[in-house]
Amino acid sequence: MPTHARSADDVSARPVSSPSPSELAGSDIDLHAIAHALEAAEARLFALRDPARGHWRGTLSASALSTATASFALIEIDRQLRATSTVTRRSGQARLDLARRGLDWLATHANDDGGWGDTVRSQSNLSTTMLCWAALAAGIDARDTADDRHHEPAIRRAQQWIEQRTGSLDPAALKTAIEGVYGEDRTFSIPILTLCALAGVLGPREQAFQGITRLPFELAALPQSWFRFVGLPVVSYALPALIAVGQVQHHHHPPSFAPLRAFRQRFEQPTLRRLRSIQPSTGGYLEAIPLTSFVTMSLAGAGQVDHAVVEAGERFLAEAVSDDGSWPIDIDLATWVTTLSIQGLTCGSESPRLDRSTRDRLLTWLLGQQYQETHPYTGAAPGGWAWTDLPGGVPDADDTAGALLALRALSDADRASSDASVDEAVLRAAEQGLEWLLGLQNRDGGIPTFCRGWGKLPFDRSAPDLSAHALRAMAAWRDDLARSNRARQRLVRRLDQARDRLFAYLAQTQRDDGAWIPLWFGNENARDFENPTYGTARTLRALEGLTTDGPPGLRSMQARGEAWLLAGQNDDGGWGGDHGIASSVEETALAVEALAVDPAGPNESPSRMRAMAAGAAYLARQIELGALEQPAPIGFYFANLWYFEALYPIVFSIAALRRTLASAETSAA
Repeated sequence: MPTHARSADDVSARPVSSPSPSELAGSDIDLHAIAHALEAAEARLFALRDPARGHWRGTLSASALSTATASFALIEIDRQLRATSTVTRRSGQARLDLARRGLDWLATHANDDGGWGDTVRSQSNLSTTMLCWAALAAGIDARDTADDRHHEPAIRRAQQWIEQRTGSLDPAALKTAIEGVYGEDRTFSIPILTLCALAGVLGPREQAFQGITRLPFELAALPQSWFRFVGLPVVSYALPALIAVGQVQHHHHPPSFAPLRAFRQRFEQPTLRRLRSIQPSTGGYLEAIPLTSFVTMSLAGAGQVDHAVVEAGERFLAEAVSDDGSWPIDIDLATWVTTLSIQGLTCGSESPRLDRSTRDRLLTWLLGQQYQETHPYTGAAPGGWAWTDLPGGVPDADDTAGALLALRALSDADRASSDASVDEAVLRAAEQGLEWLLGLQNRDGGIPTFCRGWGKLPFDRSAPDLSAHALRAMAAWRDDLARSNRARQRLVRRLDQARDRLFAYLAQTQRDDGAWIPLWFGNENARDFENPTYGTARTLRALEGLTTDGPPGLRSMQARGEAWLLAGQNDDGGWGGDHGIASSVEETALAVEALAVDPAGPNESPSRMRAMAAGAAYLARQIELGALEQPAPIGFYFANLWYFEALYPIVFSIAALRRTLASAETSAA
């Protein structure tokens, strides 16, 4: 999403201090420092646990993009209500006060260059800066009071930033620039331009909508099973935006050809009914602030301000605002961060903090998050898990795999011996989850995020990180299923076939240099904003679970991936998102976890052990310096929005340090 980045050659690592010789020797790892750092990380993790329900909710970073879209949606709703003289039924002052707080936050959180990034730690980019500029300008137009005039300096600086990068503030130049960021994927470019058109920064509304590619909202009236065949210009999760943005475009710039205009009008109400039918009880589509904002502002701008979708969306935005007046990109990643926490706390050996009572509560909660009905949003079959426990969540591959691994870890902790059986309810949930993953596997052998075969746009196609995660989940449950009834033994045969296809997919997507590129994580300082450290570390972790007599080429794939990871270690002992990128706690922890010796496996090479030891030493130093409180913006959200999550440096470090201690014990044995 950002419009520029430094290449790996331009970015130097920032060494903290060189690891001592004793730390570099695999047999002489400073176990005391690592154990101390692990204790600090676990104490921090449990301090952030939800005391009422026993799991973790996490905290997503404030988002300038979300704050801009939410503030503008509230302004547009108020504008339309005033125009229809219905503002007394839904109080306007509270709405505008909420919007003004958001605009104030934007004005005080611009970067030094006058632009905005997706987080307060992100470099400025065109999309977010244009949205903030448009929202601030609309805020002045909405009230035109002295209280709002203090935003004018921020508006002028934003205009200068945009003009320097687009060459002009002419609407045509701005449209071309935004479309150039996203290419053929219209998921985000068209909603951005729609907000700018409604805000007035692209000229009068009727003129502003000319030249913006129309979204075919009428396609949403088709049966859901047809979507993969019609070539939608947006990804699967963006169906609400397709409907709402398409309708506001039709409202302000309908086709001049009368039959086509009449044809599209026939589908306004049917698609509005579908839009309402997939809106969760919270009012927030996917619990996502940008998506919900785009929907509510568009319907309001299309003369549908009194529609139930708008009222529910506005309520969601009002309830989602943070104490400082900003909005995050989503409410929380409760299921995702909880499964990561469980996996981290059970790496190597179980954390003493994860007592029986805690495990029971987590197990009950996690089982309760599995979807037991077909999901109305994507039509996903029962059996999957979403990233959150809130109603707007949608089952997806990464969270289903994460939940399956967490269930495996909790079950292992409760078994008296390796021969004991898994609780039937847990085994049944695992069976359903694995069936769900099998149904998602694409023809190329890989695993996509939400829906099989939707298309080739980024968040619909297969990805190595998702595929590797699914591979780990399948391997984790295979033996238990094989010891069960005949139906589950048949499932094992299907899992073995899927494993071979997943392995072939990972072999095909491994780069010539040995790395894999993930979908859901990136690095703003890396080439093309990619994060091969994340992708390679996660894939190596998955390949570790295959037996030594696994598919042909396994050891070669592992060796090449390991060599790439080892070559990317910085002088300070840590890793960044790519070779030559400054180290972060998150990326270092991911690399260390992948390089740590499997406690059940053979001793690894000295170079791998030295790299692991140096990385663990880096983590211990950073934790001592308080780095767990400074998460890095390496997360990608829908439409490549950057975010950071408060729990990522904590849970990733716990997994890495626990695996390091297990490796040291294995080496000493």
